[in-house]
Amino acid sequence: MTSTDLSNTAERTVLISGASIAGPALAYWLHRYGFAVTVVEKASAPRGGGYPIDVRGTAIEVVKRMGLLPRLQEAHIDSRRLTFLDAEGGEVAAVRPHALAGSVEGRDLEVARGDLTAILYAAVRDDVEFLFDDSIDILDQSDHGVDITFHSGIRRRFDLVVGADGMHSRTRRILFGPESRFHRYLGYCFAVFSMPNSFGLSRELMLWNTPGKAAGLYATGENDDELHAFLNFHRPVPPLDALRDRQAQEDFVAEAFAGAGWQVPDIVGAMREADDLFYDTVGQIRMPAWSNGRVALVGDAAYAPSFLTGQGSSLALVGAYMLAQSLGANRNHATAFAAYEHDTREFAAANQALVDHGSAALFPTTAHALEQRNTALRELVTMPPPTPRPAYTALTLPEPLPEP
Repeated sequence: MTSTDLSNTAERTVLISGASIAGPALAYWLHRYGFAVTVVEKASAPRGGGYPIDVRGTAIEVVKRMGLLPRLQEAHIDSRRLTFLDAEGGEVAAVRPHALAGSVEGRDLEVARGDLTAILYAAVRDDVEFLFDDSIDILDQSDHGVDITFHSGIRRRFDLVVGADGMHSRTRRILFGPESRFHRYLGYCFAVFSMPNSFGLSRELMLWNTPGKAAGLYATGENDDELHAFLNFHRPVPPLDALRDRQAQEDFVAEAFAGAGWQVPDIVGAMREADDLFYDTVGQIRMPAWSNGRVALVGDAAYAPSFLTGQGSSLALVGAYMLAQSLGANRNHATAFAAYEHDTREFAAANQALVDHGSAALFPTTAHALEQRNTALRELVTMPPPTPRPAYTALTLPEPLPEP
């Protein structure tokens, strides 16, 4: 047995950093394959709320194999209408959301992010150790394991560590260096938050556009009191200074939308009052390798596709399945990590490439492009639904391994 092999009899221990989507999904499959799993999460509990997310294509098969599909179907939002508005708030076109996203109506799902994380957590909480209010401070790996010093001061050793801690992954930064090495900026900044539903919206999305700017209001329920609000705007160069504090974020977004029509001033005002504001730039993570020694990355930490693709959650679920499959099939972690990357990279790349083939078309940056988009939307209303995007189903899952 080489120094990189683990004992054939000892239960392998794995630390997963992050308890959002990829982390609990990976924990589920690793536990099923006989691993002792610990999940560390800096938040005090699984995070609720959040903007609705999509589960499509191959990811539907993952949640089906986890036995979670019925629960996700119950949580399905089933938006009825997506209405596009011009600068003054006049209607440009109203379409079925599935027709625009290339999803399969009746199969692909849209759920509140908090519902998905709650369902995943419930599936593993009795079988997996969770450490909330904590995070990795120091990671020191050797031939014998990975020594972890947590922010709480606790020290433990694990056979393997997986970073599932999102686009701004601390695990990736510790192991591979600054995010700037792997971040691909896509030209937009955005803010999302909740606000009162003073518009009477119900199971629908309204999207206002002018060149380089968009404001969205999303009602996920039937006459809910609260809306998900969204402000997105084009900036050729990433404004990193605006990430530093909330006041700077608010002022930066407000300046971008100064003089905007329709209800945008009220939406900007609601942003300043929101207690759940999230601001970020729109980008991807593209890495030459997803592992280093005994540590690997999964989901957004390794291959964030950006919200423009609508595939972040699906990639997280599929990536978690494929990583667990490789670790379960290979005692040697180097072999397992190599197999995971070999079998999954093309799928991740195909979904990231969606932004290069029109997935940013909802947010045109010029008047000409906006008019082209609006013309296409008017035509879409009378056309049959488009075929699903091939990237959604570009990977065929291997069958689950037999349980030990």
